[in-house]
Amino acid sequence: MRTYDFAPLWRSTVGFDRLFDLLNNTQMLEGQDNYPPYDIVRTGEDAYRISLAVAGFSPDDITVTAQQNLLTVAGRKSQPKQPDHAYLYQGISAREFERRFSLEDHVEVDSASFENGLLQINLVRRIPEAMKPRRIQIDAGAENAKDKADKGKTIDHIRAAS
Repeated sequence: MRTYDFAPLWRSTVGFDRLFDLLNNTQMLEGQDNYPPYDIVRTGEDAYRISLAVAGFSPDDITVTAQQNLLTVAGRKSQPKQPDHAYLYQGISAREFERRFSLEDHVEVDSASFENGLLQINLVRRIPEAMKPRRIQIDAGAENAKDKADKGKTIDHIRAAS
């Protein structure tokens, strides 16, 4: 088990505690099963696609759950009530699975589709306007405050005259 000391980074960052915890907890990922296989593709500047190979499952057998910072895909094969055949060899896995993906704060599930044994989940990053960079006006001190006060008085005089 390996842990990293992020103390030097904590001195110059704010709000990255979750990221540091994710990095320290990577050993949990090492024990995770590799079924079903998947790809993660960047399809645009703020768009991603997760493709899971779920051959043998139908869309009704799969649940996709999105909650804050976590996407969970689970599959449970529905069993036929009375088997009408016996397998001589079963190479297509039908075992239950649960795959978890950690998402960035503003990444949302846009859509999901199922075609040819592939579950495709489209993700998009939507950053709220309040979080986008904006230029901050810098006041020049006492002179600027006086100018603002004078403008406020002028507006009050105009309103009073109306």
